[in-house]
Amino acid sequence: MADVAVIGAGIVGLATARELLLRRPDSRVVVLEKEAGPAVHQTGHNSGVIHAGLYYPAGSLKAQLCREGRDELIRFADEHGIPYRLNGKLVVALDASELPRLAQLHARGTANGIAGLRELGPEELREVEPHVVGLRALHVPGTGSIDYREVARAYAADIERRGGTLRFGREVTGIERRGGSGGAEHVISTRAGEQLAARRVVACAGLQSDRVARLTARAGGGGAASGRRVVPFRGDYFVLAPEAARLVRGHVYPVPDPAFPFLGVHFSPRIDGQVWAGPNAVPALAREGYGRLSLDLRDARDVLGYPGFWRLAARYYRTGAGEIYRDVVKSAAVRELQRYLPELEERHVSFGPSGVRAQVLGRDGSLVDDFLMEREGDVLHVLNAPSPAATASLAIGRRIADRLDEAAA
Repeated sequence: MADVAVIGAGIVGLATARELLLRRPDSRVVVLEKEAGPAVHQTGHNSGVIHAGLYYPAGSLKAQLCREGRDELIRFADEHGIPYRLNGKLVVALDASELPRLAQLHARGTANGIAGLRELGPEELREVEPHVVGLRALHVPGTGSIDYREVARAYAADIERRGGTLRFGREVTGIERRGGSGGAEHVISTRAGEQLAARRVVACAGLQSDRVARLTARAGGGGAASGRRVVPFRGDYFVLAPEAARLVRGHVYPVPDPAFPFLGVHFSPRIDGQVWAGPNAVPALAREGYGRLSLDLRDARDVLGYPGFWRLAARYYRTGAGEIYRDVVKSAAVRELQRYLPELEERHVSFGPSGVRAQVLGRDGSLVDDFLMEREGDVLHVLNAPSPAATASLAIGRRIADRLDEAAA
């Protein structure tokens, strides 16, 4: 009998398991993961940005946990010898129409307590990024780069050192609540034919979070997903050639467009020295497919048969069409990138890797923007954990452990 079973060995699930062991070193914590190792999906396919918390509404879980989690992540990296760089970020306004939004972003970042945040004119902008052009910019010195796969592996190693168990190749197919002489327990079935009994369950299933939530609904719960559904969005990156990568010192971002729920193309220096440009955001027909032509029939039916997707598409169809066009026509993507980095040439840009974001939608097409955790008795579902979840992972793990403690009180 496990005290807690954690479903999912992405960075949030691992951070949660580690926190539970820190609080109760003698407890039995088991992590179940359907893949052969940790951090295979969202954690292993992101751009590796350490976020400072600029974009998130004051008072939101994202704002609070990103700020707390960033500091904890850096301490963890220092303690475990994980390399990172705090190379800063510029959010660049190209023309006067973007200045009001830049000012709003500055006010939001100030409310979120971001250290060193300042607005720059064209000359100061060029001092920070000599090859980037713009009318004004926000400088966020605390943004950085790290390899989250390495962070996740360090979390996993720490779990095992503290007596936790990691079981890979265990795709969860059922969660059944049963009464017992010692109280209720949950029996978790896996595709490997095993069953695990646990007093409490935390589901950090990422791209499969809504499906795992429906397992408890079928077992008699109220249904934590509540009609919501994960709609995957693929982000395709371009990679800059080494001679072009030298044109960028830190992260360079556009001013967010309020007409579109994603950030737009940006430049992200990686800890390995590469610079990725992107990602775009296009609807994906495979939750775990990382090619431009990836297709999973079940995932496609879930997207195309869901009213929330079509309502979202109707709202953002023009911007979405532009994203899809730039995804397949490299010259169009390069023209967008050249608005910020004029010296960039098409020969400097090649198609790169992709990631898939688990975006939770409501049936009305509304995006669930903040972190979302819902509890059904002794089962807690992390339904929505988009960026900056990797940066905030240790703080999210602490919040989940708090919720479990509240349930046990």
